[in-house]
Amino acid sequence: MTTTTSTPYQTVAPVRTLSITSFVLGAASIVFGWTLIAPIAGLVVGVLALGREPEGCTWAIWGIVLNAVMLAGVLLVALLALIGIGIGFAALPLAWL
Repeated sequence: MTTTTSTPYQTVAPVRTLSITSFVLGAASIVFGWTLIAPIAGLVVGVLALGREPEGCTWAIWGIVLNAVMLAGVLLVALLALIGIGIGFAALPLAWL
């Protein structure tokens, strides 16, 4: 009679590299004030992660949200700066009075 010995198998951890990278870029952008390149990269990586890593969906969504919030803040500040510059130039002729 032959006996077979079964070896314990190892489970492979789900790959969440892109998802966690997107989250880390979003969190670091907000904490450190990285304003343009890091949030855009994090947003792109987060969208890629949604399609490629179904196990890291939550991390990817949080990364997308954090990066989008940072980009929206940057765009809002830039818009307000442009409005302020426009008002300043509009009031410039009145500065001589």
